[in-house]
Amino acid sequence: MEDKHKEHKYTLDQYLSKAEHYICSCFNKNNGTNNIDRTPGGLLFIRQWNNMQYVSSATFLLIVYSDFLKSLNQKLNCHGVVSPEELFNLAKAQVDYILGSNPMNMSYLVGYGTKYPTRMHHRGASIVLYRENKGFIGCTQGYDNWYSREEPNPNVVVRALVGGFDCQDNFSDQRGNYMQTEACTYNTAPLVGVFAKLNQLGDKQEIPNLNLIASF
Repeated sequence: MEDKHKEHKYTLDQYLSKAEHYICSCFNKNNGTNNIDRTPGGLLFIRQWNNMQYVSSATFLLIVYSDFLKSLNQKLNCHGVVSPEELFNLAKAQVDYILGSNPMNMSYLVGYGTKYPTRMHHRGASIVLYRENKGFIGCTQGYDNWYSREEPNPNVVVRALVGGFDCQDNFSDQRGNYMQTEACTYNTAPLVGVFAKLNQLGDKQEIPNLNLIASF
């Protein structure tokens, strides 16, 4: 790859440096600077608003880089050494938290498990089904008639990853709490690759309990 992309080596080296710096920060091994906080339950925490976008993307990076280092039989040199196995284990711990192994005992992936957010901040999820009410529902009607209702959403947006918890692992399942209950495509997208990898390992019986992810 160095021969094929040598004209872009300077740029690629910058990407590599940034990626490794970020991974080291996930392990609090950047010599005390730019390290990433964790909640008491062990999840990476960047900011209050939609923190899951950072968790899912970091998890994807950890999974990919773990494979990369393993293929080279190398370890990552931070302020201390990090093995490919440590990268993988941290990634899996983040996935376990997302799927329900957390202080709230809640899956933040909507539709997965027995307890997940039911009042997601999502217009399509919170408005009645068309086959039940064929009347016109515009933006004003959607907000006035449905937004402030206390009942769970009538529609479940399966596979949507909501913004998640606060810095103390707390979560308020309220439609108006958009910092925590809003879902975005860029939250869920990185998990597709992560689940694919975990399912592959599950098929090899290295992680047998993860086969159920494939059907989800």
